[in-house]
Amino acid sequence: MTFEIRERDILARIGRLKTKSGEIETPLLFPVINPNVQPISPKRMREVFGCNALITNAYILKKRFGDKPIEKGVHNFLDFNGVVMTDSGAYQILVYGDIEATPKEIVEYQERIDADIATILDLPTGWKVSKKYAENTVRETLKRAKELFQTKTREDILWVGPIQGGRYLDLVAESAVKVGELPFQIHALGSPTEVMEHYRFDVLVDMIMTAKMNMPMERPLHLFGAGHPFMFALAVALGCDLFDSAAYAIYARENRYMTEQGTSRLNELEYFPCACPRCSKTTPKDVLEMPQNERQTFLAEHNLYTCLTELRRIKNAIKEGRLWEHLKIRANGHPALLQALKKLKKYEDFIERHSPTTKKAGIFFFDSLDLARPEVVRHRKRMSERYAPPKKAELLILMPQIQMKPFHKSKMFKETMKLLKNKFKRQLDKIHVCFYAAPFGVIPIELDEIYPLSQHETMMPPDMETREYVANQTANYINSTSYKAILMFHDPENWNKSVLNACKKACSKKNIKFKYLKVERARSKTMLKEIEKLFNRNGRTSLD
Repeated sequence: MTFEIRERDILARIGRLKTKSGEIETPLLFPVINPNVQPISPKRMREVFGCNALITNAYILKKRFGDKPIEKGVHNFLDFNGVVMTDSGAYQILVYGDIEATPKEIVEYQERIDADIATILDLPTGWKVSKKYAENTVRETLKRAKELFQTKTREDILWVGPIQGGRYLDLVAESAVKVGELPFQIHALGSPTEVMEHYRFDVLVDMIMTAKMNMPMERPLHLFGAGHPFMFALAVALGCDLFDSAAYAIYARENRYMTEQGTSRLNELEYFPCACPRCSKTTPKDVLEMPQNERQTFLAEHNLYTCLTELRRIKNAIKEGRLWEHLKIRANGHPALLQALKKLKKYEDFIERHSPTTKKAGIFFFDSLDLARPEVVRHRKRMSERYAPPKKAELLILMPQIQMKPFHKSKMFKETMKLLKNKFKRQLDKIHVCFYAAPFGVIPIELDEIYPLSQHETMMPPDMETREYVANQTANYINSTSYKAILMFHDPENWNKSVLNACKKACSKKNIKFKYLKVERARSKTMLKEIEKLFNRNGRTSLD
């Protein structure tokens, strides 16, 4: 295998991709190099920025430099001793309609210049096109993908198989399946640039997820043109392993200054909100007074620092198991990203299936958007599919969540059990305690130490959507079990009447005896009296 996965979180992977020029670690950004315009030289990218991989355009090299890259080799031609990926000229087809080269010529040229990672000349779908045209791009891309394996002569180059279809998700799925059946080492999502330029990140979620769900999961996925760092966390969380970007240089030519949250015009800044080696030594005013070439280089270097720094933050978040929290921070920086994050609920089952079951750290729960977290989805599914209460349990005592975790070590639980043991020692095996808690719903006491049921922090009181979710999950649990009576500790301060009303309705529907006490009375003699009503002297429930 050329791709080895070391760490995972959500669908993100920290991995090692082996090439003939060395290993590269994902998630990875390939800065785009245009040999004609280089505000940062490839050599400086390697030595100063630590970039061990870049991407350049094979078609532009062929058209403007002919055989020179062949004679010197693309590494020497660019003066770069790292990994070189080459694009094929498909973007030029998207912009200009056609290029002056055939798919076979582009394949042969990439082999002759000695690229490490190469891309077939696919036919990009684009954005505002008819479905008939999109179908043609999928068919033609598949045809060219198959032809690669009759054309190529080398086995040491990793080849990229693009997935086309654009906004037509059925075509994206078809393309991913058929191109995925071919022995490519890497896949790429085609035609995302216009989607990102229009900030349609919700559409991008659909495109990426459709590709991921239908391509071989063990292969890395490249996202062409993912230029701005504020959306890196979203793309990585969805399983994109590789990116390329010319935005660091394009924005610099336009006097645009990147941050992790967005972009500012240089003349709008009074201070640099950055401590990179360039920004820490000067001011926006001084940079504006620089000659154009110097200013462009300054901004390009800052923008590249910003991109690389964000990827390092993302990698740390993956290793710590906190990518979701990082993604939430970035998503709240722009409405379009927040809208995209909401779209993840559509794919929650697939994401849960491919997410790790345990992590090095606990999780934070803020609001109802977090209900799509893999950990929450997994608990709901496993409670439904795998859990059954103790066989002898007849009385369910429902307690509200408390700050201390695990729940069985809390003062509330210990005092309750002490009272029960003193008064109902013979009936203890018939009493089952569960907690209703955000964001998980029902947590049986015997499971409360299983990750992450005790390894999370939750904002209280929950928002309305979260309260309704927990209420529904609690009602579903009652409907799926065979208790004969339920005693609920009602917490009106945090839950209003959401869970209370849901329990009442479920118990009424099943003809189950239901009692509730407000939490401030739950540890008093009142609780014992209520439980006593539910048992007779023979140790059976009053419903027997």
